[in-house]
Amino acid sequence: MLRNFLTKMGSEFHQVCKPRFLCLHGFRTSADILKKQVGKWPESVLQKLDLVFMDAPFPARGKSDVEGIFDPPYYEWFQFNKEFNEYTNLEECLEYIEECMIKHGPIDGLLGFSQGAILSAALPGLQAKGFALKRVPKVKFLIIIGGAKFRLESLVEKAYYSPIECPSLHFLGKEDFLRPYGTELLKSFVDPVINQSSQRPYSTKTR
Repeated sequence: MLRNFLTKMGSEFHQVCKPRFLCLHGFRTSADILKKQVGKWPESVLQKLDLVFMDAPFPARGKSDVEGIFDPPYYEWFQFNKEFNEYTNLEECLEYIEECMIKHGPIDGLLGFSQGAILSAALPGLQAKGFALKRVPKVKFLIIIGGAKFRLESLVEKAYYSPIECPSLHFLGKEDFLRPYGTELLKSFVDPVINQSSQRPYSTKTR
């Protein structure tokens, strides 16, 4: 499926250079952890992508589910309540991502895992409506690993009201607790490419 997505992406990307992706890690993990996870992809795929890994702006404010699996430090993009419909520091997070895109740009796409995937999937819609990423070029591609939607209604209307048309690849693990939410997310995309595996995309329970 990765190769199929690259083919689809190549039909819309005609520059000589590799497409550059800003990679957003999961909740209470880190850029180094995501780099190790993505590093397991086939070398033939990795050679076609320019991947930039960034730590989230906030140190983890609680225990990480990857303790004992991956070494600290751990970071989080924003904070949320149990129902996942109230968010703290989200605006600051979006500004930080935009600054990273400026610093390491031009950025062509976003690759996100778990909490990073939730952000990545929402950003094209927020950008199109002028609510985020106002100072950077349009997000052209998405790779979503264990994604889901935001649940705050006002944010849902901004991020997903219009179909998201950029080429997207979605990883859905059959045993992933986020799978129902990732399946619901697919409805917001036009012609998404789907990779379904028998297990979770990666060995972590983080949102």
